[in-house]
Amino acid sequence: GLSQYSSDPHTEWELSTYSTRDQVLEAMRNLRYKGGNTFTGLALTHVLEQNLKAEAGARLEAEKLVILLTDGKSQDDANLAAQTLKHLGIEIFAIGVKNADEAELRQVASEPLELTVYNVLDFPLLSSLVGKLTRVLCTRIKEKSNKETAGSTVEDIPVNMGPQLSPSDLKISAVTSKSMHLTWSPPLRPPKTYRIVYYPSKGGAPREVVLDGAASSFQLSNLTSHTEYLVSVFPVYDTAVGDALRGVTSTLPLSPPRSLRVSELSHNSIRLSWKAAQGATQYLVLCSAAPDGAED
Repeated sequence: GLSQYSSDPHTEWELSTYSTRDQVLEAMRNLRYKGGNTFTGLALTHVLEQNLKAEAGARLEAEKLVILLTDGKSQDDANLAAQTLKHLGIEIFAIGVKNADEAELRQVASEPLELTVYNVLDFPLLSSLVGKLTRVLCTRIKEKSNKETAGSTVEDIPVNMGPQLSPSDLKISAVTSKSMHLTWSPPLRPPKTYRIVYYPSKGGAPREVVLDGAASSFQLSNLTSHTEYLVSVFPVYDTAVGDALRGVTSTLPLSPPRSLRVSELSHNSIRLSWKAAQGATQYLVLCSAAPDGAED
């Protein structure tokens, strides 16, 4: 499976889309590079929510591996999203190109870092990694499979286990110019934590919070006025992740001042008065001479 990302992750194909090596290679040849921002945390969340699900072809008995390829420093919190994946037993390999942040790659990747972190100076040099990375990946899968066969306790990761693990009925209320209130109905089995991810639909840095699994509401604050926000709430368990709730709501515009009045005119001054704008802490007054022919 493969997803590309900038500020909006996009699934190019699912784990179950192609069934032969030649089909995957042909899809790779037809792939078009997606430029733009580098919201790696949002991309890892997308993979967890969208790609590592049974409907997308994820098999419970299969090892879960994510290979992150990035050419820049993340503009959001990649570490928090990566920790969620790793906590669920999903192994992350981090490959950096050009301007990638080495420290961030090492923070995001799984242990041991000498096997999971790679960095090259430019895209053509990625070909030099293919042989080594293929051997490492195959060896890691065999090692885990052998442990399972030998009777060791290796838990499957039942990502997306349906209604019993998923909250429902997301409601967004009490919307103002800078805040909104979220409520939801908890799943039958309370999660360990909730992750809430929210960001402007037209681009902007995603923000996220982690709540205790007993929560069923949260107030988003310090938002931008007159802006459409995308909101996701998803539950995280020790060995599973439920379906995310999603909502879209716009904050209100800021209240304007009203009833502007002009009085006390003189040869070099005028007095202005108006009805206050709710919540305003300062006013900016701009004054300029009217152009020729316009009303003074």
